[in-house]
Amino acid sequence: MRLSTKGRYAVMAMADLARRQADPCRAVALAEIATRQEISLSYLEQLFARLRRKGLVQSARGPGGGYRLTRTAAETSIAEIVHAVDEPLRATRCADKGQGCMLKGERCLTHDLWENLGDRIEDYLASVSLADVVSGRLRKAA
Repeated sequence: MRLSTKGRYAVMAMADLARRQADPCRAVALAEIATRQEISLSYLEQLFARLRRKGLVQSARGPGGGYRLTRTAAETSIAEIVHAVDEPLRATRCADKGQGCMLKGERCLTHDLWENLGDRIEDYLASVSLADVVSGRLRKAA
């Protein structure tokens, strides 16, 4: 399973935004995030439009405008962010959970293995919050 740039960049940008939420009155401009995270501004605009539609961020217009998290970083899971940008979290090659991956709609021999892996990845990303990422709690001990 691969997470595309859509999902990875959305999480990177949201972590950057969460890190700057110490001042809840200040919105963060996408241009600032784009520069810090080395992500195309136009790509971020597309991602943040989706994140806003899903209620994960809110926008502020005008001077000092930008984006803010709608909830705290601790209340926002990584899975929510990935889903908000329409990134599937499945490890099977099936287009739909109800269908098989073979041409005739049958399941391949390893289908259950990959489906279980996808479920574990989903559960893990649902258990990790933006606060976990920003605080460094996910670092492995050396």
